[in-house]
Amino acid sequence: MYIAQFCKKRICGEHIALKKFKDFITIKQFGTEKFIKGKPSLKDIKNAQKGFLEALTAIFSGVYDIVILDEINDAVSLGLIDVESVADAIDFKPDEVELIITGRNAHKKIIQGADLVTDMREIRHYYKNGVKARKGIEY
Repeated sequence: MYIAQFCKKRICGEHIALKKFKDFITIKQFGTEKFIKGKPSLKDIKNAQKGFLEALTAIFSGVYDIVILDEINDAVSLGLIDVESVADAIDFKPDEVELIITGRNAHKKIIQGADLVTDMREIRHYYKNGVKARKGIEY
């Protein structure tokens, strides 16, 4: 399994949980240490595009049967990655590769190309009330 994280560059809960499977799962991060607020920096754009190229290599390498593009929908909506490139990856991926795309604000072209779409929306979150990430839950 290959996981490309497009909007993160810090150790998160999934890294801790997947540590036991490090021989079977490759996780690469292509974000920065902070959330993108407002206009993305040139560094944000370069990191995301580098990550997408590496993810394409993983998709077509024949090595991975599952490729997760974590938060790529956010990267597309922020203008870091071109939606046409992601749509092409969906359309031309090998049949034996399960491609999982996550993140908010999925573009209609990505939704149309997907085999399965799930809409998970936040209704209420304690973070907005000042509660920080908690050990064992978020990290």
